[in-house]
Amino acid sequence: MSSSSHTVVLVTGGSGFLASYCIIALLNAGFRVRTSIRSLSKSSSVKEALKNGGLTDTDFDHLSFVEADLTKDEGWDKAVEGCTYMLHVASPLLTYEPKHEDEVIIPARDGTLRVLKAAKRARVKRVVVTSSFTAIGYGHPQQTKPFTEESWSNLEKTNLGAYVKSKVISERAAWDFVKSDEGAGLELTVVNPVAIFGPVLNTEIAASIHIVQRYLTGEMPGSPHLYMSVVDVRDVAALEVLAMTNPSANGERFLAVSPPGGMMQEVALILKSRLPEVSQNVSTRVLPNILVRIVGLFDKQVAGFVSELGKKKPSSNEKAVKILGWKPRSREETIVATAESLLKFGLVKK
Repeated sequence: MSSSSHTVVLVTGGSGFLASYCIIALLNAGFRVRTSIRSLSKSSSVKEALKNGGLTDTDFDHLSFVEADLTKDEGWDKAVEGCTYMLHVASPLLTYEPKHEDEVIIPARDGTLRVLKAAKRARVKRVVVTSSFTAIGYGHPQQTKPFTEESWSNLEKTNLGAYVKSKVISERAAWDFVKSDEGAGLELTVVNPVAIFGPVLNTEIAASIHIVQRYLTGEMPGSPHLYMSVVDVRDVAALEVLAMTNPSANGERFLAVSPPGGMMQEVALILKSRLPEVSQNVSTRVLPNILVRIVGLFDKQVAGFVSELGKKKPSSNEKAVKILGWKPRSREETIVATAESLLKFGLVKK
C-alpha cells in the first residue's frame, strides 16, 4: 500500500473537464478522492465520464461525492473534513459576456475565499487553486520576452472582459487570504493554464474545445488574428498533482503551457495537415482585424479580446519544468487528440 492510499484530496467542481482529469490522475496515483458537485444527481454522469477516461468500477471504491455550491456556505465544511489537500478547480465560467462584470467577478472571488476558509478550518495542508493565464498576460503592450509567473494582467486597462478581471481578482484574493492572520499556516499553490484542450470525456464540452469543433464543422469562417497558446488537459492535471505534493511548490505560481505558442490559424493548419479526411470544412484564412472589431461592436464576448488582436503572447513553462519536473505534450499532439475525441463522441460528423 502506498503512503498516499489513506490521503484524502478534495477536488472542487467534479463535473468539469479539468476536474475530471484531476480525479483520474489522483486515483491513478493512489489517493482517495472526494469531489464536490452542485447536485448529487450529477454523480452518475461524472462516473460515466471518468470511465471514458479509463477508470474502472474498482477505482470508484476510492471516490466519493459531496454536494456543495461555490455561491453558498452549506456543504463546504463537510466536503473538506478529513482532507489533507484540496484542488480548487471549480470556477464560474460564462459562455457570454454578462450585463455587469460583477455577475462573474463576485462569485469567482467569493467562491475562492469560501473554499479557502473551509480548508483552513479543516486544517488542510495545501490548496492548489486553478487560476488562468488570463491573470498573467492581458492588458500589456506587445511582449517580446515570454510571460512568466512574475507577470499580472493589468486591470487598469478598461477594455478587459469580465472573465479576465474575475481571474485576476479571485487569484489576488487567494494570495491575500493566506498572507492574512485568518489564513496563516495554510499552504497555497496556484496553477495558471493557457487555453485547455485535449480528449473530451463526454458530450458536454468545455468552451475552449468549441474552437476545434467549430473549425471542423465549418462554423469558423476563419481565424481571428489572435495569439493562442495551448495546453493538454491531461498535462494540467499532472501539474496540479505535482504542485500539490512537491514541498518546493508552496507559495508559488506555475504557468501551464505547451510551447511554442502561435496564432489561432495554426490550429486550423494542424487539423488540415494531420486529419485531412475530416477537415474539408476547416478554413485556414485569417479574418481581417477590422471585421473582428466591427463584430465586437455588437458582441460583448468578441469585444473582450479585440484589444489583443495581433499581439504575440509567448509564455514560458520553465518554472514548472525545472522545479516540478513537468513534461507537457506538444501543441500538435493535443489538437489532434481533441479532434479525434470530438469525432469519437459524434460531436463532429465524419
